[in-house]
Amino acid sequence: MKFNLFGQTNYTGFIDKYPIELVTYIYSDGYAKAIYAYSNYDEPIVISGELKQSKLTLYEKDNKEKNRATLTFSNFDTKSNQLVGTWKELNSDKQYKITLTKNFEINYGDNIEWKEREIIQPFSLKDKYFKLVISKAKDNFHANVAGVRVYEKKTDKLIQKIDLECQLWGLDNISVDDYNFDGITDFSVFEQSYAGPNTSRLYFLYNPKTKKYFESSFTGTSLEFDQEAKTIYEHN
Repeated sequence: MKFNLFGQTNYTGFIDKYPIELVTYIYSDGYAKAIYAYSNYDEPIVISGELKQSKLTLYEKDNKEKNRATLTFSNFDTKSNQLVGTWKELNSDKQYKITLTKNFEINYGDNIEWKEREIIQPFSLKDKYFKLVISKAKDNFHANVAGVRVYEKKTDKLIQKIDLECQLWGLDNISVDDYNFDGITDFSVFEQSYAGPNTSRLYFLYNPKTKKYFESSFTGTSLEFDQEAKTIYEHN
């Protein structure tokens, strides 16, 4: 089991001259997970690595799950508002400077109230990407998911905003799949965890006529969608 140490931190900046957004999630054992996206494309890239002796190293993989590049920050400090690092391609000498500015961090246990902070998610669609909307009440220990926003890639046009009330689940709140077996990719949002490994999600289906998503009636714990049998199984 991993325990979160720093919470989630959101940065914007550049790799060389290319604008990016980066969100990090670092655990007390040094394991680090992050997502970044080039702002001109809005295609989320999931990276992971470790924080060791103030050096944060994150590995970017290719479609064969082999390391293709590293993002390295030699003097990583979560309290710093500025980060400087290096993006390096592993099979060549190509490398670029990374310069980032911290926008906000989502901490646990503080007594500060804030609303509508957006966190990019690891899954996207061909022409759309998702951001969670996170809020925190003054007297709450944890932040909660207050909604999800669906954006158009490249233009960043807001397509749809859906209000929610769900638990925040690291960087992996949103997943995509064809949940009603109609050949169109839908998305789901982590809702809540229960005793043991049981969890629940909210499932949003795409309506081609309205070009919007609507909440399905699918309920249950740890649902599994069998695309071949076109059957939904519940595990408990």
